[in-house]
Amino acid sequence: MGGGGFRPPFIWTLLLYHSVLSFCIKERCVDQVFELILNVLLWLGLLYTLNFNVLEAPVPAKVLRNPYALNPGIWPKAIIVLLLICIAFNIYKIIRKNKGNPNFSLGRFLSSIPAFITSKLFLGIVIVIMASFILEALGFMVTCFLMLFFYGLLIGERKVLRLLILSALITLFLYIVFSVLLSVNLPRGTVPALRNFALFVESYIS
Repeated sequence: MGGGGFRPPFIWTLLLYHSVLSFCIKERCVDQVFELILNVLLWLGLLYTLNFNVLEAPVPAKVLRNPYALNPGIWPKAIIVLLLICIAFNIYKIIRKNKGNPNFSLGRFLSSIPAFITSKLFLGIVIVIMASFILEALGFMVTCFLMLFFYGLLIGERKVLRLLILSALITLFLYIVFSVLLSVNLPRGTVPALRNFALFVESYIS
């Protein structure tokens, strides 16, 4: 990922996982053991990302000239630190809540695996993982738009036109926040047509 982004492709999975999990818990498609395991894995993944992230592009000159500007890499780190704190607290809550619960066991978790594979949680994770691997080729704008669109279909939105408009508006909003306001260099993609499209959009909002 370019600029202030992180190199590991699973960063999208790490940052967006909780929204998927929260939805699926309401659908009762996972139990507390599974939630605990995923929280621990997420916490470890975020900790790894925090310590081994890589800035792949030079800091913009306008940022270097501004003595009050923060390095673009500061913002992802700050978000990850907050996530680490929140997830650690969530792990503590899960363990405390289920202390002495006979259903809170590894055996119960293993028996729930077939149901998990057919659940919306699993499909949501597949969408996010796929997005993380096509990000470099298609660029942030196209990848974010596609991910939001298919995730919207997954959680039950059937008004395609409204979903297309919302996906485009949210993508544009995220681009303005991270690229324009926070000076984070987002991938434009390696496919010529898509890269040119990203540059065209940037020319109007940067």
